[in-house]
Amino acid sequence: MDTITQEQLQAAAASSKAWPFQEAQRLAKRFPGGKRDDDGNLVPVVFETGYGPSGLPHIGTFQEVLRTTLVRRAYEVLTGGHPTRLIAFSDDMDGLRKVPDNVPNAELLTANLGKPLSRIPDPFGTHESFAAHNNARLRDFLDQFGFDYEFVSASDRYNLGEFDDALRGVLRNYGAIMEVMLPTLRAERQATYSPVLPVSPTTGTVLQVPIEVIDADTGMIRFADEDGTTVEQTIFGGHAKLQWKVDWAMRWVALGVDYEMCGKDLTDSVTQSGKIARILGGRKPEGMIYELFLDANGEKISKSKGNGLTIEEWLTYGSEESLGFYLFREPKSAKQLHVGIIPKAVDEYWQFREKLPSQPLEQQLGNAVWHLLGANGGHDLGHVAGAGDSLPVTFGLLLNLVAVLGAGADRAQVWSYLGNYIHDADPAAHPALDVLVDRALAYNCDFVAPTLVRRPPEANEAKALEALDHALAGFSEDTSAEDLQTAVYEIGKREEFGFENLRDWFKALYETLLGSSQGPRMGSFIALYGVANSRRLIADALMQSGVEQA
Repeated sequence: MDTITQEQLQAAAASSKAWPFQEAQRLAKRFPGGKRDDDGNLVPVVFETGYGPSGLPHIGTFQEVLRTTLVRRAYEVLTGGHPTRLIAFSDDMDGLRKVPDNVPNAELLTANLGKPLSRIPDPFGTHESFAAHNNARLRDFLDQFGFDYEFVSASDRYNLGEFDDALRGVLRNYGAIMEVMLPTLRAERQATYSPVLPVSPTTGTVLQVPIEVIDADTGMIRFADEDGTTVEQTIFGGHAKLQWKVDWAMRWVALGVDYEMCGKDLTDSVTQSGKIARILGGRKPEGMIYELFLDANGEKISKSKGNGLTIEEWLTYGSEESLGFYLFREPKSAKQLHVGIIPKAVDEYWQFREKLPSQPLEQQLGNAVWHLLGANGGHDLGHVAGAGDSLPVTFGLLLNLVAVLGAGADRAQVWSYLGNYIHDADPAAHPALDVLVDRALAYNCDFVAPTLVRRPPEANEAKALEALDHALAGFSEDTSAEDLQTAVYEIGKREEFGFENLRDWFKALYETLLGSSQGPRMGSFIALYGVANSRRLIADALMQSGVEQA
C-alpha cells in the first residue's frame, strides 16, 4: 500500500460519504478550528451513550456504543487528532417501574418498585444495589469489546451535588420548561406533570406529583407526599431527579455533551430535550437518529415478546467482527435481527476485509472494515492492522461441510476435512477460522441438523448426477476447486439434462446433496469434502431416486 500522508487522509475524510464521516463532518462544522475553552485552549469533544440499568446490557447497548465510537474515531481522523471523550452514562437514579423477567428474587424487586435503581437491594446478592450490579455488568460488557469510555453514574452526580448548578437552572426556568412540555402531553397527564420528580422522604419512592418552586437557589420545592402530607425539601443531594426529557437536556448541558445518537423511537424526545437545553443555556448535541431492529417476520423487536436476538446468541453462532459489520451498515434503515442473517454477515465481513488494501483511499474510508479495525486502536494514517487478511474457507462453505458431516461432527473431524483444502490445516495457523469452526458446529446443531432434508432427485437430475459421478471418477483427491467447478458447469450446460439455466442445476445439487435451497461453489465444496466422499453423497441421492450407480 502506498504511504498515505496526514493531509491526504484528512482530505479524503472531509469528502467521504461514509456515514461515520458524514456525522463527523457535521460535528467539525459545529466547532470550526476545534472545540475551545474560554482561554482558547483545545478541549475534548464529548460523545455520550446512555444506558438504563433496569436490565442487563444487550445488543442495543453494544450497537450504540460501537456506532458512537466509529463517529468518534472518524472525527479524530477528520480533524487530525483533536481530543475526544466518550461518556457511558447510566441513568441509575431512575425509579424501577417494572420487574424484569430475567432476574432472580423478583419479590425483592417488587417490594421496591418506584425507588431509584441505585437504592434497591441487588437481587443477585453480589453488589450493594441493583443498579451497581447492572452497572458492573455494563462495564464488564464494554471492557470485553475493548471500548474506550468513561463511566458516569447519574446517582453519583445527583448524590454528590455535581448536578446542583444544572438543577438550579431547571428551577429558575421552571415555567419555560413547562411551556415546552405541557403541549406534548394528554390532558390528564398535564394535571400531574412536573419536570422535577422528588424522592419521598418517607418511602424513598420517586414521585410523579406536581411541585411548587419555593427557592431555586437552595433547590427548595413543596409537594404532597404519598400519604398526602405537604413536604418541603431541597432537590439537591439526590432528593429528586428530573423527568426523562428534562433530565436528558440537563445532562447535555451539565456534562457538555456534543454528540449523542439515539433510536427512532426517541425522535420526539430529541426535539423537546433540544428546546429545554436551549432554555438551560446550552445547545442540543449533534447526533444521528437510527432505525430500530426487526425480527425475522419484519415486526418490531420487543423484550416482552422475546423475538429479538441477544449478543450472546450472535457470538454463539458468529464472530464479534461480523456483528460489528452488520451493525455498521445502513444504520438509518430498518434491519432484521435474527439468527439467519449471521452466516452472510460473517462472510461479507471477510470479503470486505480481504479487499481493503487494494482499494483506493476514498473506497477504504467507505469500507466498514476500515472503521471496525480502527475502532479501538485508532488509525495510523489510514493503515489498519489485519487489513487484507482472508479466510481460506468461507463460513458458508464451512456450514455446508458441517451439515454433511452430521450433528455428531466435532472440531477434529472438521479440521481433518479442512486438510483436503488447506495446506497448513492447523488451528494454530488459522485462529480466526478455528473460531468459526466452533460457531459452525453450534449453528448446525441448533438450526441446520434438526431441519435438514435431502429430497430425491428428479429423473433428469438423476441422469445429471450420474454424469457428475462419472466425471469425478476421473479426478484425484488433489484436483483443484477450479477444475472441479468447471466439470460441474459443463454437466449443467448439457442440453440432454434439460436444465433451463445453470441456476436450476446448482439448486438441484444443493437440495439433493446438501439438503438446502442454496449453497457454496460446488467445486470448492467437492475439494473440501473430498472427491470420494462427494461421490458417496451422489450415490446416496441416486439411491433415493431408485437409480443404481453403474
